[in-house]
Order: sequence, then structure tokens, then C-alpha cells
Amino acid sequence: MSAEKTRKRLFTKKEWSWIMYDWANSIYATNIMAAIYPIIFASAISGGSDTKWGYATSISTLIVAILAPVLGAIADFKGMKKKLFTVFMLIGVVFTPLMVCFGSWKAALIGYVISRIGFSGSCLFYDSFLTDVTTDERMDKVSSWGYAMGYIGGSTIPFVISIAILLIFGFDNRFAQTFSVLIVSVWWLVFSIPMLKNVEQTHYIERPSKLSISHIFKNVWNTFKKICTNKGLLIFVLAYFFYIDGVDTVISISTAYGSTLGLGSVGMIIALLVTQIVAMPCSILFAKISDKFSARKALIGAVIVYLIVTVVGFYMGFSMEPSQEAYENTFSEITYTDSEAEKIKDDFISDLIGKSEAEAASEIAEIRQQFAHVGEISSTAVMPEFTELSVKNALADIYEANLDKANAFRDAISFSSVLFWIMAVLVGTVQGGIQAVSRSYFGKLIPKKQSNEYYGFFDIFGKFAAFMGPFIYSLVGQISGRSSYGVLALSILFLAGLMMLIIGRKSMEADERLQQ
Repeated sequence: MSAEKTRKRLFTKKEWSWIMYDWANSIYATNIMAAIYPIIFASAISGGSDTKWGYATSISTLIVAILAPVLGAIADFKGMKKKLFTVFMLIGVVFTPLMVCFGSWKAALIGYVISRIGFSGSCLFYDSFLTDVTTDERMDKVSSWGYAMGYIGGSTIPFVISIAILLIFGFDNRFAQTFSVLIVSVWWLVFSIPMLKNVEQTHYIERPSKLSISHIFKNVWNTFKKICTNKGLLIFVLAYFFYIDGVDTVISISTAYGSTLGLGSVGMIIALLVTQIVAMPCSILFAKISDKFSARKALIGAVIVYLIVTVVGFYMGFSMEPSQEAYENTFSEITYTDSEAEKIKDDFISDLIGKSEAEAASEIAEIRQQFAHVGEISSTAVMPEFTELSVKNALADIYEANLDKANAFRDAISFSSVLFWIMAVLVGTVQGGIQAVSRSYFGKLIPKKQSNEYYGFFDIFGKFAAFMGPFIYSLVGQISGRSSYGVLALSILFLAGLMMLIIGRKSMEADERLQQ
């Protein structure tokens, strides 16, 4: 196809097929990594769900980070990129169902770790295919449309279907939870077909007659030295290392953080749906901003917005945690050795605070009535319904004696929910843009024939960062006892990335001209 015809068409067949993989895999990022499954996981265990989730995320990203440069070096050989892409895509598709098949939170974490390795690995090869499907002039546009289609398709359509099923059957319903996970694998596999069928590796290194491990590591080492000697490229990947760490961590821990603070599941998921809707047009807008002002300036603007997000997120938790602690501590005088009774307690005090004062009072009145009725026909506490009502009746006494603390916590939840919505909109304006422009800008700074090896290092910087972010959040939250401090710690990452983007302007512009 001539350059003239290419310009007249919105996208070529190869470009559209490449873009469709964002449509295919974005449901994993939404349903599993960000919005739905962290809430399901949090409901499956009592206490510490956000730290367990954070550590599992760190493990999976660390494994991919270690493998990325070597896999990238192998993928640069003729015919290897497509094969490796397919293998990792299938690993993600196959292991995602493990998260719901066995009803164990440990099995769920194993499934999450392995499926996320598949997801992240496939994205490594997918990103590097950008240099095969389009030109430098069209990279920002094609990359941004990839994220945009991901948000409107994979992150919205199946996401809304999953939410509808969960709302109809209930978030605790086994079928609804299973459906919201299995739809990920089906959607992901079906819409990967255009990528598998139409996209081929056009830039490559001829495969040597005798390929050895030492040869692969030699290539990796040579590429690493080239990155270190190209000052602009080095500054950019270091900046990317820090700011993308914060971006990935915000995506990974947002709902787990909200659940820990007691925010309503439905409200958080709807807010994140708004994030996806806002992100679609804003991703396309970022390509235009990048074209008009430069990719570097567009990235600087996005990082500043994320800095604001971390401050808002910190204040959301910091203003809420004292009220939450005061409310929950009022129930500490009642403890149960029986795990079922302890779960009834946790669910009940959470349920009460999720209702208005009038709704909670009505529920307590109903419990009193049922308790009196069942108590009349049972002289012992062996009946299951009597045991449950006994727990709730005792907790209701404490709730009514500390109504002021409950209402203070209710007010804090209401205020924090507003802040969560503000953060959701702010993240939506820059989430797709910062990822898309980073991906395409890197493609302009590197030699095309070694794109996969370079993207391997691009990925290792991103994945080591993704390991570091959740770890910092979990560690700071665990040491301080307050998750809000973990969120505040993420601002350091954005500040470091911002400073490098500012001071590295001349060097990055010089390296971009070198590859043109």
C-alpha cells in the first residue's frame, strides 16, 4: 500500500489487528488486576487482603522482569517473536480460571501469579510489534488508539457485563464470581485472533546456524551497553522506571485500598468504570498533545496529574482511618475462637456501617425480634440460627452504645467516596495516555531490528518498577499500620520520574533525531 493511501485510511489492516490485542487483553487488567477480582479476593479472607495481593503482584512482575531481556533477545531472531507472544498469551488465558476453580485463596493467588506472568509476557512482545506494524510518524497515533480501544472494548463491554451479573446474583455468589473471571479468558482468546492471523515480524536479526545461551546473553549485554551509552535513552528508561511504577501500583491496589478502608464495592467499581470511559477519548487526545507539544511534555503533564492523585489518595485514607479504627475497636471486646462466628462478626459490623443510620436501626430491630423468637424455642445455643443471632444481638448492643463513632465513620466513608470518584476521573484523563506515549516514544528512540530486545529492557524497567511499587505500598502500610502512608510513599516515584523527564530534555531529543 502506498504512503498516500495509508495516510487517507485511518489504519492499515496490520495496525488494526495490532490495536485489537489491546481490546482483547484489557479485560484482564480491569476484571483481574484492578476492579473486580481484588474485591472478590478481599471478601474471601479476613484481614490483610491488600498486602497479600500486593506481594503476589510483586512476585509475578519480578519473574517477568528477570526473564524479559533474555526473552527479548530470543524474540529478535527471525520468526521467534510471534511464537513467544502466542505462548505467553495462552499461559495467561489458561491459568486465569485457576483463580476461581478450587475455592481456595492460596490457589487463587497461584493462578493470579501465573496468569499475570502470561499477561505481562504477552504484552512485552505485543509492544515490540509496534515497530513492525507502523512507522515512526504514526506510532503515537497507533499506540494511543490501542489503549483507547482497550478502554472502550476490553475494559468496558465485558466489564459492564460482569458488573451486571454480580449485581443481579450478588458479589458473594459463586456463579457471579466465576463468570467475572471466566469471561476474561474467553474474551481475551477470541479477540487475539486478528493479532495471531495478520501481524508478522518484519524487523529481525537473522538466526545464527548455532544458537547458544552464551550468544543470547552476549546480545543482551551488548544491548544493555548501548542503552547505557545513549544518554537520552538511558535517562528516559530511568524516568519510565519510576513513574510507570507508580502508575501500575495505582492500578493494582486502588480497589484493594478502598476495600481496606471500608468503601462500598459497587461504588468503587462504578467509579472505575468511569475511569475507563474517560480514558478512551483522553488516550486519543494524548496522541494529539504529543504531536503538538512533544511526547516528553505530554508525559510531564501526566506525571504531575498522578502526583495529585497520590496526594488525594493519601488524604482520603488519612482522614478516614481514625474514624474507622475508633469504630472497629468498639467491637474488640467480643472475640470468637470459632472462625464462622468471627466471620459473622466481621460481615455484620461491615454491613451495619454500609447502611444509613435509619437502615441500620431497622436491621437491628429485626434481629432483636428474631433473637427473642428463636430464644423462646431453644434453651441452648446449638441451633445455627440461634448462634448467628446471638453474635449479631451482642454486636448490636455495642453498636447502639457507640452510635456516635459509627456515624463519624459513616461521614468519613461518604467524604472518602467523593475523593475516590475524583481520583477515578483524574486517573482516567492520563492513564491510557501515559502508557501509550511512553510505549511509542521508546519505539522512536531505538533501532527497529532489535526492537524486541530493547523492549525487553523497557519491560524489565517497567516490571522491576511494578515489583517495587506494590512492595513499597505493602511494606510502608504494614510498618505504619496505615495504608494511607503506603499511598503517600508512591509520590516519591512520580517525583523522581518527573525530575528526569525535565533534566533529560536535550539528551532525549538528540537520541530521537539519531534514529530518524
